[in-house]
Amino acid sequence: MKKRWTVMLLAAWMLLGCAGTRIEVENVIPTEKIGGSSLYVKKVENLPDDFILGMDASSVIAEEQSGVKYYNFAGEEQDVFKTLAENGITHIRVRVWNHPYDADGHGYGGGNNDVEKAIGIGERATKYGMKLIVDFHYSDFWADPGKQMVPLAWKDMNVREKADALYAFTRDALKEMKKAGVAVGMVQLGNETNGALCGEKNFENIAKLMQAGGKAVREVYPDALVAVHLANPERVGAYDGFAKKLGTFEVDYDVFASSYYPYWHGTLENLANVLNGIAETYGKKVMVMETSYAYTGVDTDFSGNTISDETSNIVKDYPFTVQGQANHVRNVIDTVAHVKNGIGVVYWEGAWITVGTESWEANHEKWETFGSGWASSYGGSYDPDDAGRYYGGCAVDNQAMFDPEGRPLESLRVWNLVRYGNEVEPKADAIRDTVLSFDLKGTIELPETVDAILTSNETRQVPVVWNVTEADLQKMYAGGVKTYDIAGTAEGLPAHAYVSMVNFNYLKNYGFEDGAQDPWKTEDRGGADQLYVEEKITDSLNGAYHMHFWSAKKDSVDFSLFQEVTDLPEGVYQFTISIMGGDAGDTEIFCYALVDGVEVGRAPMRITSYGNWDTQTVKDIRVAAGQTVTVGISVKCSGAGNGAWGKIDDALLNSQN
Repeated sequence: MKKRWTVMLLAAWMLLGCAGTRIEVENVIPTEKIGGSSLYVKKVENLPDDFILGMDASSVIAEEQSGVKYYNFAGEEQDVFKTLAENGITHIRVRVWNHPYDADGHGYGGGNNDVEKAIGIGERATKYGMKLIVDFHYSDFWADPGKQMVPLAWKDMNVREKADALYAFTRDALKEMKKAGVAVGMVQLGNETNGALCGEKNFENIAKLMQAGGKAVREVYPDALVAVHLANPERVGAYDGFAKKLGTFEVDYDVFASSYYPYWHGTLENLANVLNGIAETYGKKVMVMETSYAYTGVDTDFSGNTISDETSNIVKDYPFTVQGQANHVRNVIDTVAHVKNGIGVVYWEGAWITVGTESWEANHEKWETFGSGWASSYGGSYDPDDAGRYYGGCAVDNQAMFDPEGRPLESLRVWNLVRYGNEVEPKADAIRDTVLSFDLKGTIELPETVDAILTSNETRQVPVVWNVTEADLQKMYAGGVKTYDIAGTAEGLPAHAYVSMVNFNYLKNYGFEDGAQDPWKTEDRGGADQLYVEEKITDSLNGAYHMHFWSAKKDSVDFSLFQEVTDLPEGVYQFTISIMGGDAGDTEIFCYALVDGVEVGRAPMRITSYGNWDTQTVKDIRVAAGQTVTVGISVKCSGAGNGAWGKIDDALLNSQN
């Protein structure tokens, strides 16, 4: 196998600052294809030479202090930053918190990422030819769309004083990096600042803080790009609104960066449209600053993960395999590389693995001592509502690009192979789950074939053998309403059929999974702004579709959603439906049943907040032969200032046993 590495052991030292430390640079980033990989990678066409292929590695020092060792593909212990560079990573991202320590000096966790840690990471990244992306959170601990807390040292400052402090902190931190010889390529003015920054929620104040941070960057690293960073590209109009405000307040920046986690953040097509809109309208460079994907659904550090095999209401575009992880990365790169002004993709925390494989107790001691978990118990002194309650280990160890022993996964090769392609013969990588429903009084018929997901992310039908006996089937008939996991084997890979035994549902399109409203009907009494079937798996009770409503004007949410059923067998029935929503104000919501136009029952319902579903049932619906049954839900909301909204899903009309 022939490799040509761009290896530059400089005879002279590289000077990276007027009076700074000189760092000997060993540029090991490959300029040719890495051979011999089993990974299937389709080439990203027209990928620019200077496209950023980045990795957030903020936790590495805390990991190493906890005893973690990293290896290269030859099985040799090696500086993880060298391994990253050898596999195509061009930029290292590091978060920076102001002071992530309590009054006694105990670290809050999450890597205890202060300026000193950032410099240490920056020096090692620079050594191997990579540039640093500095991610200032302007907080003492995690900043994200859910919280943007002010550093304790700044909590009593007004916005002018805070801007001065932020400028000085940014300037001094960058000066220290420059003095150490760190090659800084980009600086973020906050992390996922959707609607707040450093405790400020008024956008004029947010802009003042960003202006102060940007001024410091321009002074110390004039050639570095200045970036803003948001999350949730799936929210219609959110990015455009933010960019418009940045322009109104004349914030000086170069890059509009987005997080993109496919579990929650919509399709790649939508991401491309949103980024294209920013680039075309505002002339900014655009990129994905954070993304990742699970290579396994299994937790490896005895502390629960954000994503697992059991996680519900997420989009799973790829199997949780090493190849699935690589396919995700390749497709995100392909998307960003083909939008206007797209400059790069950064993977989030690809080296954040378990600090031990023996027990929770042994790991917990390390998380507390070295800050190598997402939060230590000491973080509660600053963030009592989150870190103070849920502190623990790494929640993304199953999304790293190293295994629990620190060995690189084959998916790490994708950062090099996207430039050249590696279209080896596709083979089955995972078996797609089979989801079935059967009437308790019907016949269970398991499929003879299932979908195999290939390494190329294509699918093909393959034979399957189910591990189920006739006795097992009889137990399922007798077990009542329940879901069973039937295991099987296909192409030598594990297969699963999730079989729900149910009472027959006499409603059609009961969960709106047809993607259309029929045969449901609506009576819109208030003239709602939005009333339609929506595809959004994260907002559905089950499946990908639901009925969505929203309206801004007071009292305009006033409608009924109903379905008529004829030719029911004579008997007694029950009707069940679910709703969730918010900003409702005063409400009158109920589900109901009519027989030949006469109401025979209703049940009151309510909406409170996102994700809190209310499920109610109307019972004792007595139907004679030839009668027509109408079941539905009536929704009336006055609204609470932001536009009442909600989702309706999973309507059931069953025999009442």
